[in-house]
Amino acid sequence: VQLVESGGGLVQPGGSLRLSCAGSGFTFSNYDMRWYRQAPGKEREYVALISSTEGSKKYANSVKDRFTISRDNAKNTAYLEMNSLKPEDTAVYYCNARFRFSNDFDYWGQGTQVTVSS
Repeated sequence: VQLVESGGGLVQPGGSLRLSCAGSGFTFSNYDMRWYRQAPGKEREYVALISSTEGSKKYANSVKDRFTISRDNAKNTAYLEMNSLKPEDTAVYYCNARFRFSNDFDYWGQGTQVTVSS
């Protein structure tokens, strides 16, 4: 099982980035996908969720109306489109796959760094 994030980098305030999370070794379409982030010196926090069937999308209040989560089950990939980025969005972003029928199957990627700075 592997989750690989990509797309992070350095961006100016107000800019945009699109993160990708490619899954392998499991049936991607049976897993709800989440994005989390962890800023230096802070605990990991939830960012967004998309259900396995794309029937449900949820966001943390801090990113609502700026970030969009999506997935392409044919490509085994989840995405996080981030717009109007702020310095406080700076963090390592992690994707998480959790089996829709049980919390026993829960996988994490290695993270990708997002830095918002002028």
